[in-house]
Amino acid sequence: MLEGRPVTEAEGLVSALYRYPVKSMEGEAADALEIDRYGVVGDRALALLDPATGRVATAKQPRWWRDLLLCSARTTADGVEVRLPDGRSYRADAVDGPLSALLGRTVAMASRRPEGATVERPDPEAVLAEGLDADIEAPELEIAQGTPGGRFVDHSPLHLITTATLAAIGVEALRYRPNVVVETPEGTAAFVENGWLGRRLVLGEVELETTLPTPRCSVPTLDHGGRGREPRALRYVVEHNRVDVPGFGVLPCAGLYATVVRPGTVRAGDALRAV
Repeated sequence: MLEGRPVTEAEGLVSALYRYPVKSMEGEAADALEIDRYGVVGDRALALLDPATGRVATAKQPRWWRDLLLCSARTTADGVEVRLPDGRSYRADAVDGPLSALLGRTVAMASRRPEGATVERPDPEAVLAEGLDADIEAPELEIAQGTPGGRFVDHSPLHLITTATLAAIGVEALRYRPNVVVETPEGTAAFVENGWLGRRLVLGEVELETTLPTPRCSVPTLDHGGRGREPRALRYVVEHNRVDVPGFGVLPCAGLYATVVRPGTVRAGDALRAV
């Protein structure tokens, strides 16, 4: 395992900010993000539910839902707008039919996470080995176990990743779907985030408490919009950064989850510091 050096005062700068209005769709970059105690306002505020199973539709199960990553969602004055791969756009409250046709399965847009909401999460290494359409055992995983409220986050309210980690892996940040990308100084080791666990971090007006390393699923390897598949996004992490994720076991991880201690605004260019 590669170990990053611990964070010190003003160890990084916020280089990019993202929110994803609909779970598993491409999101939008932002110059600033408003953070409340539930995470990024407008982030994973919506998700598709599978009425046949009651589960949340997510590209973690690529066999059924990988085409969600070919769609994008953005925040407008009239609410969230969803754009399909063929260029058609719909209000999020009027897109169930077109999305069901695209996915080949009936789906319904939801604006609040049901109690105990689950997703299917097949072993991502098995998906790489056997293919996206393989019938692989897919355990159910309860999402948002570290997040109050009704947003459809995977675990904790925020997800951070560093440029040091991204540079070592050699893929774009968008594949890991972070909220915050932290630019680290030259010479910072990959997976420096491992050394941030148990620390409090300040970004702009916001104070965070780190919670877990971010386990990686199949999503980073999949086609994102016009960007093709990228197996390296998982394989490098499998080879170089398997870590013990409390409550989940030893898993390939890249990035870090955090909860919100003090809400506020994070802006591009804000310094990261430990407190």
